[in-house]
Amino acid sequence: MGKKIVRILIILLILTLGGAGIFFVLNMDKLESLGSSDKEIELTEEQLVTAKEIATVTKDYKIPSPTPTPPPFEEYDIRLMAVGDDLLHMGVINSGVQEGGGYNFDHLYTGIADALDMCDIKIINQETIFGGNEKGASGYPSFNSPTEVGDALVKAGFNVILAATNHVADMGVDGMKNAYAYWQTQPDALLCGLYDGTEPTEPRIPIIEVEGFKFAILNYTYSCNMASLPNGFENYFGTLCPWDGSRMLDFNNIRQEVLDDIALAKTMADIVIVCPHWGIEYTTTPTDVEKQMALAITEAGADLIIGTHPHVPQPVEVIESPNGNRCLCYYSLGNYVSTQQQDITMLEEMAWVVFHVTEDGIYLDEPRCGVIPMVDHYTYGPLKFQKVYYLADYDQDLASQHGILGWGGVNLSVDKLNEYTEQIMGNYRMDRPALDFVHK
Repeated sequence: MGKKIVRILIILLILTLGGAGIFFVLNMDKLESLGSSDKEIELTEEQLVTAKEIATVTKDYKIPSPTPTPPPFEEYDIRLMAVGDDLLHMGVINSGVQEGGGYNFDHLYTGIADALDMCDIKIINQETIFGGNEKGASGYPSFNSPTEVGDALVKAGFNVILAATNHVADMGVDGMKNAYAYWQTQPDALLCGLYDGTEPTEPRIPIIEVEGFKFAILNYTYSCNMASLPNGFENYFGTLCPWDGSRMLDFNNIRQEVLDDIALAKTMADIVIVCPHWGIEYTTTPTDVEKQMALAITEAGADLIIGTHPHVPQPVEVIESPNGNRCLCYYSLGNYVSTQQQDITMLEEMAWVVFHVTEDGIYLDEPRCGVIPMVDHYTYGPLKFQKVYYLADYDQDLASQHGILGWGGVNLSVDKLNEYTEQIMGNYRMDRPALDFVHK
């Protein structure tokens, strides 16, 4: 239809221009009198036919509108924060006891409410198991924590729960089943590293989606405080280390299944985050085993590593593997809450990670990632957790009232905490959550 219209219009133009010229020359004398004449100009039969054809063909034709120019893509960020061990000693549990009975643990997380509000992915390492309220709460060495802690976590905004820790089996198989069942009642929280005990028919790859982008979050622990792995325990929690025929664990190596999970997750998600529970307690430098595992995890395809277990902070570094992969690694975030007795265990890390979205996709924006140092504050006599502070907001007056002094022989100095921070976190340090941070 379009081509026919064009042909007719061309013919009409030629006929019209040609006819008009001849008509003008032959009828100049008549044209001079048109201004004073009411007589209509008569078209030839050929001109009438052409005019009718054009009217028939073009009556429904509409000139197409020009294609609008799309607005430029507006780039944006997806932010992630993560904190370390939710280590619920009885001094923490007792801080949630209510006068009328029951528990409320909202206060555990109010000190970082601004960070939670600013982020899209909010991760915590739930160090202790929700093994069943009917068993009663207990602290070290065999922890059992009230499910009201989980209620407070979700209320605060945490949407990723890491559960594969060395205390995962403190309440036995029933405890793991109870904890798994509890987390199934919290659909807003992605549970990682804890399973229902059934043998999987396919790899377990937990995924959280933000703004259409998929983040796979894999969680494994080196052990459950046992040198050997009881039969079937691998179906209850993510296991980082391999075992032999007698089920003795090899703590110096990483399971091939973990690396396979990472490679598979890379095909299912835009970003792969691996959260290993590893390392040596109370050491502020990563072990050679941690570094070897981190390199293997990077080579398998992880974009981000967030480590826990040592109860103290460890450094952050970018790892590059021989195959060209690149990964940002937080070796250990330390604790989040506890009533431990060393000054270094009161210093904690919050991982601050920025992913940037452009028209071409998403990437981890390394220069804008950092660490926020925090302080766990509790009282002594009675032993009771009070609040988590950003180190930048913590002064020596508070430090002089810290419950750690009640243990005897321990001093808490803000200057010393800042010295630790400088040594461990270096130029990744941030004072507080900030949208414009760029590390040097």
